[in-house]
Amino acid sequence: MARTPDPDAGMRAVTRVRGVREQDSRLGLARAAADEREAVRRLDAVVALLAATPDPRDADPASYGAARHVAAAVAADVTASRAALTSATTFTAMAREHWQLDRTRLSAVELLLERREERRRAERQRRERVEVDDLVSARWLRARSEGTPR
Repeated sequence: MARTPDPDAGMRAVTRVRGVREQDSRLGLARAAADEREAVRRLDAVVALLAATPDPRDADPASYGAARHVAAAVAADVTASRAALTSATTFTAMAREHWQLDRTRLSAVELLLERREERRRAERQRRERVEVDDLVSARWLRARSEGTPR
């Protein structure tokens, strides 16, 4: 028995590919968002560490120098953590845009498939109505010809 080929086989393949891309970009966005949350956590921890450093005013000169050195290192960590957070935020925004683009492309293909199926369904219904009209007309003609004398 011969099977009729699927007229949308190619579009379904495109849908599968676009679906995989959308899923990959969604996972990338989730990873980027997790990295951004981690960058925020690290920055908060370093800022808290800087706030917790003791005030070296009442210390001897050696302690003062060491405390200033520690405070400078923590301040450098704060600067690096802020830069990392800025980078992570930018990367998350880019990942979100990429995912939205992939999602839009997938939606477009799915919408096209739905519309094509809708058109085929409407055409099928139109053909069925024509066939039913033909059958009813033939029956009416047969009934009319049987009911009238020859």
